[in-house]
Amino acid sequence: MSCNWGTELWDQFDNLEKHTSWGIDFLERYSKFVKERADIELSYAKQIRYINHLYTWCLAFSATLRQLNELSDQREELAENLNTQIVCELTRYTQEVKAERKTHFQDGRRAQQHIESSWKQLESSKRRFERDCKEAERAQQVSDRIDLDNKTDGEKARQTAQQKKQAAEESRKDYVTSLNQFNQDQHQHYHTLVPVIYQRIQDMEERRIERICESMRSSAEAERKVVPVVSSCLDVMMDAAEGIQPRMDTQQVVEVYKSGFDPPGDVEFDDYSASMRRSISESSYLDNRMEGRRHSRKLWPFIRKNKPPPPPPTSPLPGGVANSPQSLAPASREPIAQRLNDLMTSGSRTRKQCLRSLKRGCSGPADCSHLPPEQRRKKLQTRINNINQEIQREREQRDALLKMREVYEQNPQMGDADSLEPRLEEVKQSLQRQEEELTRNQGRRETGLYPDGSYTEDHSAELQFKSRSSEFDDDFEDEEPLPSIGTCKSLYPFQGQNEGTLSLVEGELLSVVEEDKGDGWTRVRRNLEEEGYVPTSYIKVFLDSSAKGAMTYI
Repeated sequence: MSCNWGTELWDQFDNLEKHTSWGIDFLERYSKFVKERADIELSYAKQIRYINHLYTWCLAFSATLRQLNELSDQREELAENLNTQIVCELTRYTQEVKAERKTHFQDGRRAQQHIESSWKQLESSKRRFERDCKEAERAQQVSDRIDLDNKTDGEKARQTAQQKKQAAEESRKDYVTSLNQFNQDQHQHYHTLVPVIYQRIQDMEERRIERICESMRSSAEAERKVVPVVSSCLDVMMDAAEGIQPRMDTQQVVEVYKSGFDPPGDVEFDDYSASMRRSISESSYLDNRMEGRRHSRKLWPFIRKNKPPPPPPTSPLPGGVANSPQSLAPASREPIAQRLNDLMTSGSRTRKQCLRSLKRGCSGPADCSHLPPEQRRKKLQTRINNINQEIQREREQRDALLKMREVYEQNPQMGDADSLEPRLEEVKQSLQRQEEELTRNQGRRETGLYPDGSYTEDHSAELQFKSRSSEFDDDFEDEEPLPSIGTCKSLYPFQGQNEGTLSLVEGELLSVVEEDKGDGWTRVRRNLEEEGYVPTSYIKVFLDSSAKGAMTYI
């Protein structure tokens, strides 16, 4: 169906002006809408990227976050396309439409003013003709009356009536001329000027609507381009969710935290009926010292000074965890053997310092003996894997140097083969060190732990040390007991089964001689003759605020 604003809406100039003004306003609002949507897409992408940096710890969730990051990229691309392809073009086109509309309506107003001016001229000539006709008619009536009464005045009246008649005739001619001109102008206005102007306005409006249609189409097309990527990202997210295996996750927890220790055994019966009898611990300092004084009066230095390796507890620890981090593993045998050797070949003062350093143990030994069995095995395996990678790199570098030397030997002009010897020798030495380190760590991994959780130690060195300890036993006879720095109350019963430990009865009050130095043991005293180490987690310590601190073996 065809329509022409010039013929259909020839009398709706004001309404057309309002309608086109509303159309341009809608064009501007649509441009603003697209711009704000692009800003929202950019803000969405920015916020998605922000939260991606906050949640990145789980494997499947990390895959989801990576896909969300890809979605952010697509949203940014969509926003860029909306800004460049739609917002900028619509802004420029809006200015053009405003200028074109202004021109068309200025032409329409000029045509409207011209027809209105022609109409006013017609109305003026019409009123003048009407007035002259009435005046000529009155003059004729006056002339007819005067002719009957007075001939002299009648002649004068006839002349006046004749003049009025001529004026009326001239006014009639002007009116006819103005009427013809108006009709001509009106025909031209409504059949030529107005249709042309209105048709131009109609074309402008149709182009505006078509441009909005193209913008909407471009917006949908820009979003359709990112749909395949978005769909692919969603598929990956679905695959990540489907790939979650709760059983495998719980197994990973076992792999990470498994210590390898056996659970604690049954709690032994505590005979409180024999509370008046002194508690006897096979490894307590007093028993060994008194036994030695009865027979040989010789004191083995470890009995008083050595801090024992923490055994797996035979009673529950606070918190219900058998292998608490507070119970640290014993020192490795390499530091023990080395310090025993230093102890045998040094003077009395040096022997004391060596014993005290031996009591403190070694933090983080090379064989990872400070870790539980399972964690030690994993640590050593990781170290072995790293060493294998280093060996592989060194071998590749060695092979490259050998090949380069061979090329230089065959083509001396390319380089001196002897210049590669220092570097080749360095690589060989490094490779040898790495292989030796690999062998050591493999041996440590295969050695493992004893079932009771204690690490292997050189018992021959310990026996040799015991046999030779009598030489410097007197060095510790004169040492005064350490002052008390507070009190403690035992929370759980403890059977001291290692040398240097002291058995505990639940609820027992003891004196604190030395604080826990981070290894999980506290040195306490029951009386002047019973003194030893107890697990820190088994007691509650009340330190004396006025005490300046106890002597420690450092």
